[in-house]
Amino acid sequence: MSASIRKPLPPEHFIVHGTSAETRWEALRGHGEITPNELFFVRNHTTTPLIDVDTWRLRLWGTGLRRVTEYGYRDLLAMPSETLTAFIECAGNGRRLFTEQQGQPVHGISWRLGAVGVARWRGVRLATLLERSGLKPEAVAVMATGLDADYIEDGVNHGRVRRPLPLAKAMDDVLVAYEMNGRPLPPDHGFPARLVVPGWVGIASIKWLGDIEVSTEPLSSPWTTRFYRTAAGEPLREVVVKSAFELEWGARLETGRTHVLHGRSWSGHGAVTRVEFSADLGATWHPVSLIGRPSAHGWARWTVSWTPTTRGEHRLLARATDASGAVQPSHTPSDGTGYQFGAVAHHPVTLV
Repeated sequence: MSASIRKPLPPEHFIVHGTSAETRWEALRGHGEITPNELFFVRNHTTTPLIDVDTWRLRLWGTGLRRVTEYGYRDLLAMPSETLTAFIECAGNGRRLFTEQQGQPVHGISWRLGAVGVARWRGVRLATLLERSGLKPEAVAVMATGLDADYIEDGVNHGRVRRPLPLAKAMDDVLVAYEMNGRPLPPDHGFPARLVVPGWVGIASIKWLGDIEVSTEPLSSPWTTRFYRTAAGEPLREVVVKSAFELEWGARLETGRTHVLHGRSWSGHGAVTRVEFSADLGATWHPVSLIGRPSAHGWARWTVSWTPTTRGEHRLLARATDASGAVQPSHTPSDGTGYQFGAVAHHPVTLV
């Protein structure tokens, strides 16, 4: 259970990390491309707010606009809509593997690989709202702020969660979403409206939108200057390529029979075009069978048959390549932040 999350979190589906909840990969087996709302991971800095949609307003303001504009919920619903199938992933997804697999200490939520999900989002392009609000040619940055409570860490109040985007990204493919998988956004996932920033780390997809500042000068927030950045100080952007098995961590499997293993791979740099499987710690690799067409902002689902013959502890590996040519490495250098783990994960199984 989590006092900060509204939806049920049955232990067979989730691992609770304080104010957040990680999806168990085995719970996704058989669910197709879309992650059901009830299985979608939750990343909260504080507590999911319950917002009155009748009084809610989204305010656009700043030096980069010709006028201050406010939109209500029905205003958004009345605008031309777009539908986008895209994953959202926490930047710290896989953080636990820095320690478990690579022996490197890191700080932060100890996600394994379940802080990711794919949904079919519907809403209004952010570019449409900016243009309707009189976007100035000299605008360079956009910063959305959520309506959740102020985030306080070590006695320091960092204010509400907010993070800037360069104008080029904001005008490209960012969605102000009000629907998730055919239904209004659930409270834990941003009702009444949230950003969906395809391919970028999840913190960019601000939930519970309250206002959007548009500026003619670069913008910053603690979520770029203190959190969600590399040790060198660069704000995190695109998600790195990853893979995971739809299998219980530490699953027990029978020897001497063929197992059809299922998994998913994804990347912020384009569709996954190839996935390989290894059961001998990478000494040999074998191509898997991809299901359907590659998706630029979703994930590649795949299957592979494996017939183990030796009892005991084993590690299953899956390695993906995306459209940019990026291949999952065997090791991810750690800078201590625990972000962007992209190495091939060693999924443990016990053969009996």
